[in-house]
Amino acid sequence: MIKQNTLVILSPGFPENEADSTCIPAQQVFVRNLKKNFPALNIVVLAFQYPFTSSRYQWQGVTVFSFGGKNRGGVFRMLVWIRAWLKLRKLKRQHNLVGLLSFWMGECTLVAFRFARWYKVKHFSWVLGQDAKLWNKYFDRIQPRAASLIALSDFIAAEFNRNYQIRPTHVIPVGIDPAMFNLPAAERDIDILGAGSLIPLKQYFLLVNIVGVLRETRPDIKAIICGDGPEMESLRTMVRNLDLENNITLMGELEHKDVLDMMGRAKIFVHTSAYEGFGVVCLEALYAGAQVVSFVKPMDAEIRNWHFAHMQDDMLKIVKGLLDDPGTDHTPVIPYLVDDSNKAIMKLFDYNEDAI
Repeated sequence: MIKQNTLVILSPGFPENEADSTCIPAQQVFVRNLKKNFPALNIVVLAFQYPFTSSRYQWQGVTVFSFGGKNRGGVFRMLVWIRAWLKLRKLKRQHNLVGLLSFWMGECTLVAFRFARWYKVKHFSWVLGQDAKLWNKYFDRIQPRAASLIALSDFIAAEFNRNYQIRPTHVIPVGIDPAMFNLPAAERDIDILGAGSLIPLKQYFLLVNIVGVLRETRPDIKAIICGDGPEMESLRTMVRNLDLENNITLMGELEHKDVLDMMGRAKIFVHTSAYEGFGVVCLEALYAGAQVVSFVKPMDAEIRNWHFAHMQDDMLKIVKGLLDDPGTDHTPVIPYLVDDSNKAIMKLFDYNEDAI
């Protein structure tokens, strides 16, 4: 019996169904397009913590096993690891494992690394963001080799090297899927757009401050922030205290497609995060025709219409200049395609369906 070629992806979480567009949107776009670009490849996802229920289900032609860890620690987390190990062992018996791909260098990489070493299976860990920071508790337990690491960006590769003296051999951005966009937008009626989780790291209070300053000369300035999180109430209070309720709208969490539509209406996408692995939302905004302004520069190469600031005053100056310039460019820019990301990842596993 010929065993099916199978790639196993290990992730802390995964969409609970095909309607769930808010759970790791960049990674789900990657997985969906991976199946499209490699239709003969059987893709299995092991979701450790989310969904919060233990089940097997189909998602866009991909088989997902969720272990329902619910982010609990101690013995509960160990049980998830054991279940993941047993599932991997069963999959290896029943399939031809092309390899293992773990999202983030955390518990998923720990399980995948040890399994791959024991059973002589190819494994790569995709370092995607804060897992490159100092004090990653899994690093000493994994002791990864540079050749087994994929960095999401040049910034992440440099950050990982700075903190752990190992520079990931591979740099592969996630990329975007142009088919998800409705272009062109009817009108760019949003001056400034922000989108992401409302957590302290994202520093959305800076965006509110910037709008407050710009309103002095642009009383009708319109800004929208999409997302939800623990900072929502403090941002609401800040908007109210600065009398910006007619200028800033806090939309809460929206479906991914709705955020993309808003990007098509935005003149400038402002990303105030203090730390970012890449910021796929910035790539999406670029393709939607918005100018992008951020603090973190993900790639060493310059990207058209993406501007970088060192501090709030720099960001304010850049945003003001773009709004004041009637010739500001809103041509779609697409530096990285998800299809290319798919091919680059599978090349690491020496998998090519043309040769099958």
